[in-house]
Amino acid sequence: MELMNKHRIGDLEWETDDGRVALRSLSAGSVHTAPVAPVAAAAPAAASVAPPAPVAKPAPAAASNQKQITSPFVGTFYRSASPTAQPYVKEGQSIKRGDVLCIIEAMKLMNEIEAEVSGKIVKVLVENGSPVEFGEPLFVIES
Repeated sequence: MELMNKHRIGDLEWETDDGRVALRSLSAGSVHTAPVAPVAAAAPAAASVAPPAPVAKPAPAAASNQKQITSPFVGTFYRSASPTAQPYVKEGQSIKRGDVLCIIEAMKLMNEIEAEVSGKIVKVLVENGSPVEFGEPLFVIES
């Protein structure tokens, strides 16, 4: 994280066959950061002001047979391929692993988000066209 801050790298993702690691620095100057004022080393601890923590959207509690599908990155959530197209999925619909659930636009790229499990869509948690954060719950699926 020190190197990310030093070189002003906001996001870093690394994926191998064994898994994926995604890091996000809150002080690298990205849109979602709060400015941090330098504090003198001799200043008392009460004088330093920490930036406010980002407010996460509360995730509904999932039952043991339910799984939340979360956003793999920051972007804009779209339920369909175009404004006039039908949504990929609707609440109550049965899905299979690998079915496209939505699109997240990130850095002008349209990324299809696929179901990680088979089951039934219990709830769509995000409105069409809304911005989403990394790890934000998008769907609740009951298996």
